[in-house]
Amino acid sequence: MQYVKLGSTGLDVSRICLGCMTYGLPDRGTHEWTLGEEASRPLIRQALEAGVNFFDTANVYSDGTSEEIVGRALRDFADRDEIVLATKVHGRTRPGPNGAGLSRKAILSEIDHSLRRLGTDYVDLYQIHRYDHGTPAEETMEALHDVVKAGKARYIGASSMYAWEFAKLQHAAELGGWTRFVSMQNHYNLLYREEEREMLPLCADQGVSTLPWSPLARGRLTRDWGTVTERSAADAFGGRLYLEGDRSIVEAVTRIAGARGVPRAQVALAWLLHQDTVAAPIVGAARPGHLEDAVASVELELSEKEMEELQQPYTPRAISGH
Repeated sequence: MQYVKLGSTGLDVSRICLGCMTYGLPDRGTHEWTLGEEASRPLIRQALEAGVNFFDTANVYSDGTSEEIVGRALRDFADRDEIVLATKVHGRTRPGPNGAGLSRKAILSEIDHSLRRLGTDYVDLYQIHRYDHGTPAEETMEALHDVVKAGKARYIGASSMYAWEFAKLQHAAELGGWTRFVSMQNHYNLLYREEEREMLPLCADQGVSTLPWSPLARGRLTRDWGTVTERSAADAFGGRLYLEGDRSIVEAVTRIAGARGVPRAQVALAWLLHQDTVAAPIVGAARPGHLEDAVASVELELSEKEMEELQQPYTPRAISGH
């Protein structure tokens, strides 16, 4: 495993982050394809043994049970000081007018609920899951700053939004003398590269690392075009993210993987890891092979010709994933 600094901080994170939306009780929340605790624990342990030190979850995943399962596994298998644990706030966790969003009330309540479920007294990276148009930027950034100063989070990060929204939040933090974001968890992969227009240049300029979610495009980059899985059949959100014309990109991945004699997932992840702002793709793993491919991708060097072949078929499309 290789490690890299997160943004302009001194924090070392593994080049692969284990995305923990896969782990949670299937009868809780809206992800019926998730793995329960017994099936999740061996995969979390496998990631640790492979050198992964970076784990990402969220308060809304499987109605909070993802945080619970991940927290218990990490307590049993890892040294808390050696892992980088991330979670998120924004989504709806309960009914009522204050059950979601990025108000001061929501942030200060949700960090405590997340810490209780995770079984820890701090998270290393506390991320806003989306932009909240109903709360002033200053209120959100001051509340996040107070979370850091209270010792409940070491760093803060953001997730999918427009570049101008991210710049607005960073500017509010700078004006207030508050903690700034060090990472951007965005929708970025070979089938969706609109982030290259504004968000990635902004992150490069600001010393912010990107942590792409859905790095394998909901698995589309790993299988023949049109193949339906249990998860893809139930994934209404993912079904809106990609285009029929993306078949040619998947075929390019298939050609290069075949020539290299490696699985397609390794090629798609290696392409992301060649991008300057990318610190660690957020990789979900439901089987041991998923983790094996992710770890192997860190060592896979693509040639300039291969990079061009993967990138050439891409066509612009509407913004998605926010």
